Amino acid sequence: MISRRSLETGTALLTGAFGAAVLVSSLDNGIGWSSAGVDAGTFPFVIGAVILLGSVYNLARGWPGNDIAALSRHDLARLASLFVPAAIFVGLIPLTGFYVAATAYVFGAIAWHRQRTLVFAGFLALCTALALYLIFELTFQISLPRGLLGSALGF
Repeated sequence: MISRRSLETGTALLTGAFGAAVLVSSLDNGIGWSSAGVDAGTFPFVIGAVILLGSVYNLARGWPGNDIAALSRHDLARLASLFVPAAIFVGLIPLTGFYVAATAYVFGAIAWHRQRTLVFAGFLALCTALALYLIFELTFQISLPRGLLGSALGF
């Protein structure tokens, strides 16, 4: 069982780390006023401060008295069945490229949950890759990552 306190603590620490990273990186761009006006790092600094302060507030608010169970083992397994394939998909993009990774993800998602036959899952995965190519490459002229596989094949 995972308690609500640990979920809120983890989320607050994660968003707080993001806010702190934004704060520190904005210092390189300069904060405050210059002869040209507001320095480039001022707005990101303010946004980072808001995120960090909000995270500290959420940490303080969520810590006391929230020891009730938020996720059971069954809920955690269902969450992992969504998160793990998505993480693998993102990890495959630099290696295989976006289109191959998306094809594998759609095929795996349909085949894993046994919603349709493997032939239909393969057909739908290929249609998804084709649709992504038509939308991004041809319509919007945005080149999606090709990965090491695409570079090796000369794309």
